[in-house]
Amino acid sequence: MSAERAMVLLAGKVHPRVRERVEAEFDAVSIEAADAGLLSDETRNRVRGMASGTRISADFIDSLPNLEVIANFGVGYDAVDAAHAATRKVMVTNTPDVLSDEVADTTVGLLLNALRELPKAEAYLRAGRWASEGAYPLTSLTLRGRTVGIFGLGRIGLAIARRLEAFGLPIHYHTRTKRSDVDYTWHEKLIDMATAVDTLIVIVPGGAATENAVNADVLAALGPQGVLISVGRGTTIDEPALISALANRTIAAAGLDVFAHEPNVPQALLDLPNACLLPHVASASVSTRNGMADLVVDNLKEWLAGRPAITPVPECAGFDRGSS
Repeated sequence: MSAERAMVLLAGKVHPRVRERVEAEFDAVSIEAADAGLLSDETRNRVRGMASGTRISADFIDSLPNLEVIANFGVGYDAVDAAHAATRKVMVTNTPDVLSDEVADTTVGLLLNALRELPKAEAYLRAGRWASEGAYPLTSLTLRGRTVGIFGLGRIGLAIARRLEAFGLPIHYHTRTKRSDVDYTWHEKLIDMATAVDTLIVIVPGGAATENAVNADVLAALGPQGVLISVGRGTTIDEPALISALANRTIAAAGLDVFAHEPNVPQALLDLPNACLLPHVASASVSTRNGMADLVVDNLKEWLAGRPAITPVPECAGFDRGSS
C-alpha cells in the first residue's frame, strides 16, 4: 500500500461505489464488523478515516487512536456514537439533501398506495380477477379532503410537505421548535397534532429521543379514518401498538417503509390487509444511492485533506479544521 495515502477503514457492508472509490483514492482496509480485534495494532494506529456501514460504538472509536473522520452512508446516523466521536474531535458526516427528493417521492407513493390499495388492485388484475369477477372494489379511503401532519420537518419532511401542499392538502407539523420559514400549522406536542389531523407522516431520526414516540395514545388520537406513514426509522413506531390499532380499526391503514428490527417484520403486521409494506426502499434508486456514496467519499477526501467536511452532523458542526 502507498505510504503517501491516508488509510481509510471500510467497516461493515458498504455501498459498492464507496468501496470502489475508497480503494482507488486511499489505502483501504475492510472488516465485516466494527470489532477492533479484527485489526492489527499497526492498522488501528494507521486508520485516519472510516466509511461506516454498521454500528460504530464508542469503544470502537476509542480503539483507533488516529481516527479523524467517520463518513456515514445515509441521513440517519443513529448507528454511530456521534456524541462520543465529538468528544474525541472525530468528525462525523452523513448524506443529507442528495436523497431528499427520492424519499419524498416514495413517501407520496406509499401514501397513495395505502389509501387507494394500488398494489392490491394490480395483484387483482394480474390474477385474472378483473376479467372473471368484474371491477376491483371501490376503496373506502382517498387522499381527497385529508389533513396531513408531518412529524419532523427537516429537509425530507419539508420536501414531503411541498409535494402534498401541491395536492391541495392542509399541512401541520410537529418539531421541537417552530420554524420561522413556513406557514404550516405547528404543534408543540405530537399527540395534539395527531388529534388535529387524519394523516400522520413520520420522518424523524431514530434514537432514544424518538423511540416509540408514535404509541397507542397517538394512534388513538389519529382516529378511525387515520392513516400512518412511516419513512424515517422503524424504532419511532410502537409496532405492537400499531398492529393492535390496525387490527382493531383504531386507525384505517398504514404504509411503512421502515421497521423496528429490519429485515425482520412481525408476521402479525404482514397478515394485516390494511398495511402497505415496503422493504426500506425510499432512497433505493441507482442514481440516488450513487449520489449518497459519492458524498460519503467526498466528505472523507475533504476532511483528510485538511478542509472542512461537506455535511457534518450537528454534534460535529462546530469543529475547526486545521491542515493535515
